This record gives sequence, structure tokens and C-alpha cells, in this order.
Amino acid sequence: MTSSLVQSVDWLTIAPPTLTAVVALVVLVADLFVPEERKRLLGWTAIAGLVAALALLVPLRAGDRSTFCLTADTQVAACSYTADHFTLVIQLLVLGGALLTALLSLTETREKLPAGEFWFLLLSSAAGAALLPASRDLATLVVALEVASLPAFALVGLKRGDRMSGEAALKFFLSSVTATAVTLLGVSFVYAATGTLHLTELAQRLDDVPGQLQTLAEAGVALTLVGFAFKTAAVPFHFWVPDTYVGAPLPVAAYLSVVGKAVGFTGLILVTVVAFPSYADVWGPALAALAALTMTVGNVAALRQLSTRAWSAVRLLAWSSVAQAGYLLVPIAAAAYSSDDQIGATVAYALMYAVVNLGAFAVVALVARRHPENRIADYRGLYAASPAAALALGFFLLNLAGLPPGIIGLFAKVTVFSAAVDAGLGWLAVIMGVNVVIALYYYLRWTALLFRTPEGAPVPHRAPAPITLAIVLTAAAGVVLSGYPQLALRFAAQSLF
Repeated sequence: MTSSLVQSVDWLTIAPPTLTAVVALVVLVADLFVPEERKRLLGWTAIAGLVAALALLVPLRAGDRSTFCLTADTQVAACSYTADHFTLVIQLLVLGGALLTALLSLTETREKLPAGEFWFLLLSSAAGAALLPASRDLATLVVALEVASLPAFALVGLKRGDRMSGEAALKFFLSSVTATAVTLLGVSFVYAATGTLHLTELAQRLDDVPGQLQTLAEAGVALTLVGFAFKTAAVPFHFWVPDTYVGAPLPVAAYLSVVGKAVGFTGLILVTVVAFPSYADVWGPALAALAALTMTVGNVAALRQLSTRAWSAVRLLAWSSVAQAGYLLVPIAAAAYSSDDQIGATVAYALMYAVVNLGAFAVVALVARRHPENRIADYRGLYAASPAAALALGFFLLNLAGLPPGIIGLFAKVTVFSAAVDAGLGWLAVIMGVNVVIALYYYLRWTALLFRTPEGAPVPHRAPAPITLAIVLTAAAGVVLSGYPQLALRFAAQSLF
């Protein structure tokens, strides 16, 4: 039986990432003709494009469409792009995260960053991030990963003349290129051993690899996992995170902490659960060990941040994001021991984390307008100066800690904890419990500082409208999810592919 190389194309199915990429090109060309005083129009064009891309997810909500399919004589053999519920939820997360990043960036591009280049790079990265969850073959997966990553290098180093920005971009670039090289080597080994790149076919053929190719297949699986561990900032592949977040423009750091992390974890889910289920006895224990190591190192490093150190607020959020990556790894590791349904816990946690972390970065961006070095000590008495901003940041931090009134943060942590227990990973659940207690200290220390008496006379923070809108949107989403946490959990459960 031979397969036809003629592939069907369903344009509606691929519309969200395609529209995002088209708007990126439109912004790039328009930048050549728009006068300097009207560059802000480029930002609003980018925002409109992201809103339209999000709207295009609505016609796909059934989650039953595929395209770029190789057809055999009697059946559809394999598709390279699938818009199932898993794809749609992750696309909602990454496009929504890019939209909030765009709102935070409107003021930055008007005052500090080159507008045309910034919006083109942001939209290009968002297009790659939206393509990745729909990828169902290794070639498309790697291409989407790099389309999401390459513009991010330039975004980090976009503060021209800033030594820290250039250093951060270089460190991020070198670590990501190393990850890509390792991933490509692993993919080539897997392809050599199986003769296919489609994830569903890989799952079947890896069950029956010839003896002489067994070692090659195992090496390919291991190298592919190592490559994605770099992308997710799992320890010990996390060394680029703190300096990159500090050196990058604040909206870009927010984008990397949410969308960049979602890209890495989505790829990891696809290669482990979909492509390599027959090697669950290899990647399950490895990911469980990485989860324990990552959450512990991240929380201990965050605990050691000095409140008077320059950029300590951003560094604390950077190390916090490393610790959160450890929690996100737990359900993926659990899927190796029980069922693929555990992945729903990762999706639910990712949704919660995206909302509250972007909200925290939005408040940090507001405070940075008056305190450019962004020390944690600069937040002392924020409630006296800007009560709404202080209450919002306190709410976001309590969600990250998993404490009321951040109910969605508590539910997300309980869901991840349950996934570990149900999979028989009691030791990992214990380590997670210890780490949650460690994290309580530094989250509560920062929260308490917001409501202490300020050292001088409080001066209100004047928030630009886009930053205010970003804070309001994330706070509203957090409140709705805390009032009705079943919404996120049901949404995540329906996302399973």
C-alpha cells in the first residue's frame, strides 16, 4: 500500500498561527512607511491581530479537525497538524499570553524599544508558539519550536546599548542553540531507527524496533528529552533563566516566563505521551527526578534573594518560574505510571500560572517606572501609594503560593499533588509538599511588605492605560477562576488529545 504525497489543506484549521504570522509581516512592512510619531499604530495593529487569532479558535472548538494529512489507499495514515482540544487550549494560552505581553509593551515601544522590530519579533514568536501544540510530526515540531525561540533571542537583546541585555541575549541564545542541536540529534536517531517522523506512527514502530537499532532508538529518545529539558528550564538546564529575565525588557521576561515555558512543556508532552509511550519506563523516572530537582533548586534560590539587591524582584520571579516548572513536570512524569489523563493536571496548572504570573509581571512593570532597579524593598508600602496595584500583586503572589483567596492556585497545586499520589509517586508528592512550604515564606514575605508602613511619604504610581488594562484582565481572570475553579479543571480535562 502506497501513500499519496498530495496533502489536503484546511485553511480554517491553520488560521490562528497563519493570521499571526501574516500580521507580523504586515507590521514589518508598515514600519518602513509609518512616520515616527505614529509608530504606536503598529502596536495596536499587533494587538488587533492577536485578538483576531484568538477569535479564530471559536470555530475550531469541536476539536476534531486535522490537515496536512498523508492519505493511503484506504485510510488517513497520519496528519502533521491537528486542532484537537489539547491544541486549542494551548493556543488559547500562548496567544492570550502574547496579547497581554503586547499590552505591557505599548509603553515600552513608545519610550525605549524600536517599535517595528519589536512587534514583528513578538508576533513571529507567537505564531511559532501557536503552531507547536498542533504539530504531530517531529519535523513540524522542531520547526515550530525554533520559530518560537529564534525571535525571542532578539527580543531579549533589543535594549540597544545595554550591556546586561546583550549578555542575557547571548546566554539565552547559546543555551537554546545547544538544546536545539541535542534535540535534532535525537530526532535524527529516532528517524533512523523507525523510518517515520509522525508521532502516532512513531508510537507504533518504537514497539517493534529491530534489535540492532534498539540502542540507536534509546539514544534518540534520551537526547530528544534532554533537548526539551533545556527549553523548559528544568534543572540542571536552567542556568540561563535569572540573567535572561533581568537583562530582557520586562514584557519580554513576562512572555518568556509564560509562553516560552508553555512551548517547552507542550513539546515535552507531545514527544513523551504521544510519540514515546513505549519508553515510559525511561522517561517516567527521569522526569520525576527532574521535577524534584527543579522545584527544590528553584525554591531554595528564590528563598535566598536579598530584598535590597538590584533587580531582586525580577530575580525572585525568575527563580519562582524555575520552581513552577518543577510542579508542571510532575503530572507528565505521572503519566508514565498511570494514564495520559494526568496531563490534564499540567494543563490546568499552566493556565493558572499563566494568568497570575503575567499579572505579577504587569504590577512589576508598573513599579519599575519609578524604581528602575526593581528591588523587592521598593515594594514596601505599595498599598499606601497604589492600593489597587498592591491588592492585585498580593492576590497574584498568594495564587502562586497556593493560599486563599487564590483558590485557583490552591486547586492547581492539589491537582498536581493528586496526580503524583494516584501514580504511586508518593516520594515525589512529599518533596512537592516540602517545596510548597518553602515557597510560602518568600511569597508571603513579599506580600507582607506591600502592606507595611512606607519609609517616606507615599507617592501614587501613575499607570499607563495598557498596563492598567493588563492588570485588570489578569486579576479578573484570577478572581473568576478562584470563584469557579472547576472551570479550569473541566477545561483542562477536555483538552486531552
